[in-house]
Amino acid sequence: MLCGVLAAAVSPVHAQTALTLDEAMRRARSDTAEARVLGALTGEAEARARQARANFWPQIDLSEIVQRGNQPVFVFGSLLSQRRFTEAGFAIPALNQPEALTNSRTALTVAHTLFDPARTSLAVAAATLESDLVAARREAGEQDLAFRAAQAFVRVLEFEAEVRAISAAVSAAESDQARARARRDVGLVTDADVLALDVHLADMHQRRITAAGDLAVARLTLAAAAGLPLSDAVTPVPPKVPSALPDPEALVRSALPAHPRLREAAAREQLAGTSQRMARAAWLPTVRLQGGWEFNGRTLAAQKSSWLVGAEVRLNLFRGFADAARAGETAQATARAVAERERVVRQLEVEVRAALAQLAAARARQDAGRAAVAQARESQRIIRDRYDSGLASVTDMLRAAGAALEADSRAAAADMNVILQAVALDRALGRL
Repeated sequence: MLCGVLAAAVSPVHAQTALTLDEAMRRARSDTAEARVLGALTGEAEARARQARANFWPQIDLSEIVQRGNQPVFVFGSLLSQRRFTEAGFAIPALNQPEALTNSRTALTVAHTLFDPARTSLAVAAATLESDLVAARREAGEQDLAFRAAQAFVRVLEFEAEVRAISAAVSAAESDQARARARRDVGLVTDADVLALDVHLADMHQRRITAAGDLAVARLTLAAAAGLPLSDAVTPVPPKVPSALPDPEALVRSALPAHPRLREAAAREQLAGTSQRMARAAWLPTVRLQGGWEFNGRTLAAQKSSWLVGAEVRLNLFRGFADAARAGETAQATARAVAERERVVRQLEVEVRAALAQLAAARARQDAGRAAVAQARESQRIIRDRYDSGLASVTDMLRAAGAALEADSRAAAADMNVILQAVALDRALGRL
């Protein structure tokens, strides 16, 4: 039963999907649930900016109210609003114990802020900056998603290379096993050599099963990161990595101004400055215009009209020094945002230079790994010839086989690391 489960886990599924690295990263940025979450956040920020712009327009409300009662003030005011008040209404009994009255009131009210010392315009500017800030965060988040997809992509390539290397080791072990049996059959070695190679071959088979299982899991992870159906057998297409390393100074000069993290820091700095100006505007007066047109009557058909217009001027004289404290707080926040932007610039430059150094080191390891593979295979060939001649032991042959497999694994890992470091450089540059 266990063998059947393993076979089902590593066997190919129905759909085969060839996937390039660029396509995997593009899909991760646009076709995953995480990408849609980021898009929704941007939409929310844009909607808040539109809400802030609404304060430039007047506020208009229409209301319909029907009330009935004998509350003296209500009856007195309703009669006046209905234009039905008479001299009899001044009688003391009528004032103190009025009869129940129904009033139907239809009102249209208009209010508009004529002057608010740039509070509305500053609020709109702040909301727009918040939208820019979220957009920069979205781009940075999409780059994180793309890098995660690239990691999953490279992981699949690495396991594929490991499966190929172990499969080659299995073939080599089978050849060594046949060689040892032939020498045993003619009496040149004992059963101990054959048993040692049997154990080695069984170990290689186990390692291949484990690697195949890891490969199946890696394919699932890549499909999830790229927004593909989990039932698809994703087959990554190895990309080509440029051999020439770019100039660090040119990269820093060209890439940093457009980096999303730097744009985010700049938006934070501008937002802090806007908050500081809003805090200072609290000491300036506010002027609002108000107007209303209403209809009152016992029924809708009997309503009488009236209107009212007015203006309000409000000046902040004293609020317990809260406004001064708010101004001081925003000034410190602005200074912090300026320092934060400088820190981000420095950090991004460090990341770019570090990514270039890591890419150069990965390429050096790649060259060394390929040379090590050639040396290990040549050493394995020599040991086999010496074993056939009786000049080497089965231990020497097993050691050479292990060294060859280790060299193949290291070389494959170095090749995949070059791809990943190239993607990491693009991420540091904000280009994913």
